[in-house]
Amino acid sequence: MASLSVKFLAPSLQIHHANKLPKSTRLHATPPQAVAPSPPPEIDTARLEPRVEERDGYFVLKEKFRQGINPQEKVKIEKEPMKLFMENGIEELANIPFEEIEQSKLTKDDIDVRLKWLGLFHRRKHHYGRFMMRLKLPNGITTSEQTRYLASVIRKYGKDGCADITTRQNWQIRGVVLPDVPEILRGLEQVGLTSLQSGMDNVRNAVGNPVAGIDPEEIVDTRPYNNLLSQLITANSRGNPAFSNLPRKWNVCVVGSHDLYEHPHINDLAYMPAMKDGRFGFNLLVGGFFSAKRCAEAIPLDAWVPADDIFPVCKAILEAFRDLGARGNRQKARMMWLIDELGIEGFRAEVVKRMPEQELERAAAEELIQKDWERRDYFGVHPQKQEGYSFIGLHIPVGRLEADDMDELARLADQYGSGELRLTVEQNIIIPDIQNSNVDSLLKEPLLTKLSPEPPILMKGLVACTGSQFCGQAIIETKARALKITEEVERRVAVRRPVRMHWTGCPNTCGQVQVADIGFMGCLARNEAGKAVEGADVFLGGKIGSDSHLGEVYKKGVPCDDLVPLIVELLVERFGAVRRQREEDED
Repeated sequence: MASLSVKFLAPSLQIHHANKLPKSTRLHATPPQAVAPSPPPEIDTARLEPRVEERDGYFVLKEKFRQGINPQEKVKIEKEPMKLFMENGIEELANIPFEEIEQSKLTKDDIDVRLKWLGLFHRRKHHYGRFMMRLKLPNGITTSEQTRYLASVIRKYGKDGCADITTRQNWQIRGVVLPDVPEILRGLEQVGLTSLQSGMDNVRNAVGNPVAGIDPEEIVDTRPYNNLLSQLITANSRGNPAFSNLPRKWNVCVVGSHDLYEHPHINDLAYMPAMKDGRFGFNLLVGGFFSAKRCAEAIPLDAWVPADDIFPVCKAILEAFRDLGARGNRQKARMMWLIDELGIEGFRAEVVKRMPEQELERAAAEELIQKDWERRDYFGVHPQKQEGYSFIGLHIPVGRLEADDMDELARLADQYGSGELRLTVEQNIIIPDIQNSNVDSLLKEPLLTKLSPEPPILMKGLVACTGSQFCGQAIIETKARALKITEEVERRVAVRRPVRMHWTGCPNTCGQVQVADIGFMGCLARNEAGKAVEGADVFLGGKIGSDSHLGEVYKKGVPCDDLVPLIVELLVERFGAVRRQREEDED
């Protein structure tokens, strides 16, 4: 298959004097020392031979590298997953009775593994015969028409149907049954959506500033960049096998504001705004990831690309990972493991080899992120850069929505805004482009009593993964429990500043507990009677923003029934909260 080549012109930039800040106030994604880079470690030439080759338009693992590979790699070799979409195999599969599918390993692997390339995840353990469908939503931007369509899909599934906002600014819809999939895919295409290449060993949703283009303080509008990346990675939603056989999943973000809403430190590739010789572009961070066995923050690649050249370097990094990444132990297959093996300069050299001119500039010294920036709260009403308009941030409790809620959000976006909705990595929604004269009327809408623009302070930072209600890997239930426990904690203490609490049902940490002030990772624990019960390992100390770092385990194996007093204690001792009884006494 021919490689893609698209020239992208940078959007007009509005840089809010960030380039005039003293250097000491900027966050740098450059190497910490101002010395010549270390030479790459000695690597056996044979190790740098690409593991994959192109055959009949698809990239497959070479026979000589197939020893010791993991089961998922064997499934990919046995049958190319992208053929379910690109050669319309989904039509045939959708017409096979489920009982018949279960009788063949090939078709069973289709529904349990290969359909993930189409964004379909069979919920075998807790929701047998039903699928979660994950979409692609660059920069988290969706329309009222798209939202109504998704609502119509989940509504037909009754209590089994709902939608979740993910920690990558994305939609996931639940309750889908296999016979409906071809029709759903056609409906997605008609409203400008796709679910293609959103699961398994593919590039995940491209994340950006949720108030891009409307933020008075933004450095650059991230929307065009993320749209470009998503279009090229999926070949405009037609399917792109060049990037569909990675060793593991891969995350990318483009940073557009000082707030770092995009969480660049946990992405495999993060574009950080920077000036070089009077030109606007991006320094690059690489290798950030979470997994059950290891979590790592992204590190500088010591590279800068001009704004109109963001895709070639993304392509080169993906090809280096695809060609050289490990395909044995899945827990050691993320891109940072390859960087560790080659060394950052060795990895950089492999990226340079795959650049169009085999050149890659060193990082710019003048990054545009202001380090001492206080991260802004997007809840409530805020002025846009467009005079006379505002946006409003709404709290979506743990990111879960029903069909009626989605229809109402679509109506509000049409009636008061421009028909657009913005999703955030904290699982909330922003309605942009509201005329200031209409703000008061919007605030009186009944839906806003449920999806509040001014939620309680602990609810503002509450994030939860799917949990055991639908996810077979989750050890504990998360969403309902997170809400219930947070409500009880709020009854016991008064919190004076935001505290971000994240819940994840298992060590895969989809709920990103390591970036939270307080995180809860599901596990089995023992209660006082010695009985095995649902519990959590408690994490503490995660930070986001310019001085980001990952939290660490504070206490392991706490029964969920014992979490409220522990959280109260942490909030009082570490976060300045005041117990309610004491507060009443002081009054």
